[in-house]
Amino acid sequence: MEYIDYYKVLGVEKNATADDIKKAYRKLARKHHPDLNPNDPEAVKIFQQINEAHEVLSDADKRKKYDQYGQDWKHADQFEQARRQRQQESSSQHAYGGEEHFSYSNEGDFSDFFSQMFGGMGGGASQRNVKYKGQDYRAEVKLNLSEAYKTHQQTFTVNGKNIRITVPAGIENGQEIKIKGYGGAGVNGGPAGDLFITFNIINDTSFIRKGNDLYKEVPVNLYKAVLGGDETIETMDGKVKLVLQPETSNGTKVRLKGKGFPVYKNEGQFGDLYITWQVLLPTHLTEKEKELFQQLADEASKK
Repeated sequence: MEYIDYYKVLGVEKNATADDIKKAYRKLARKHHPDLNPNDPEAVKIFQQINEAHEVLSDADKRKKYDQYGQDWKHADQFEQARRQRQQESSSQHAYGGEEHFSYSNEGDFSDFFSQMFGGMGGGASQRNVKYKGQDYRAEVKLNLSEAYKTHQQTFTVNGKNIRITVPAGIENGQEIKIKGYGGAGVNGGPAGDLFITFNIINDTSFIRKGNDLYKEVPVNLYKAVLGGDETIETMDGKVKLVLQPETSNGTKVRLKGKGFPVYKNEGQFGDLYITWQVLLPTHLTEKEKELFQQLADEASKK
């Protein structure tokens, strides 16, 4: 098995922080993503290695095992179990005058040790018969907020394979979903790994999303705010006509129930839309307009 230095793959030092690893992964994943490098087998291979490296180094427990056991980190638990068993056997043999010829060292070649351990242990299982789950893969998918508003299908490439999935409406930014069996192939007939997809939602709208609710500021002229009137606004699913009450103040909020974002995997349920009126003061006034405003000011001073 060819040894791959995951730290070199991501271009980070062994003392790199979790944030360093995350930043390096995202940068390299974008650069070598197969969608951006069509018909390039080498890009697919590099992208796979980047995902493998991130899958191991971003997990504290896996990273610890990798730092200690290198390419054999997946078998760390079996190693520890076998080591304890050997120690127990050794203690028993020494107690009865026997000899123990088996040895191990943290500085040694763990691959040779595993071969010896699984192949040479009396009554033990053969390494050829031990089944291991395949490597889990990780991918990031970018979606516009307008796309996340509706259930739709997305096709992307992972490890040279086109995968088509249905993205439910209302998915959150940073949300992760698992697709079982779409990771690396299993070892010795073991199950395939899984694919974990993280969604990066980009806001391409004039709305602000907070959970399932949407927020939007809508400008309205001073005259309509004072006298009242109709105002047509855009929602995520079309236009709506609202009535402004006379003497509407700047910053007044209006709640439109059920006009927010869809609730994830709850078909037909939506959050609310909150509209904040921004009253705009008139500019570039004519002399006549200034005169009329002065009259209003004079009238107000008499109250």
